[in-house]
Amino acid sequence: MSNDAVYAAGLLNRALDPATQPPEIQRFLQAEFELLRASITPSMRVIDVGCGTGRHLLTLRDRLQFGVGVDYERSYIAEARRRGANENLHFITADATAIPVGVAFDLAMCLTNTWGTMSDKGGVLGEMRRVAPNRETRLLSVYSEASVPSRREWYRRLGHRVLEETAEYLSAEGGFRSEHFTESRLRSLIGECTIRSLTSIAYVVTF
Repeated sequence: MSNDAVYAAGLLNRALDPATQPPEIQRFLQAEFELLRASITPSMRVIDVGCGTGRHLLTLRDRLQFGVGVDYERSYIAEARRRGANENLHFITADATAIPVGVAFDLAMCLTNTWGTMSDKGGVLGEMRRVAPNRETRLLSVYSEASVPSRREWYRRLGHRVLEETAEYLSAEGGFRSEHFTESRLRSLIGECTIRSLTSIAYVVTF
């Protein structure tokens, strides 16, 4: 069972239930929203790569001139559309390495360690650079090494016991795999970038 199949089976919806989240994970998710509220100014054009059910764009839609959410999982896009798509906010089913849009955005974001579950990380970065061509207009939030104990507990609560733990990833029952990063590994994968601590278990990266 691949990450795709695990997500299609509803992992995201269960993971977003606060009852499943250790305190460190809750602080990470809250910090993302605080970061976006500070970063997104009125009338910005924003694309969310790996948007899931659209929670970030939907929460901040009043600040946006135009927003697009992209995810490969059709059921998540259908839920995002049901929750609030309109003439200024669109959700599309697509591969993050081949985003079918030709307009330029003020901000391209990939949040909640979504990038850390993607196999073709370079391909995703290339698309983010294409759709948000100005430097420092692409944003990632990713897990640091310090996240491992909290994630191990989170996966246990979700019913996905960790089977393998390495310096770069956790692999859990059901086939789910997520990665964590050091600053040096991030720079090796991304190139020139700015890395800051978002919480005790996560980094925010702009490039």
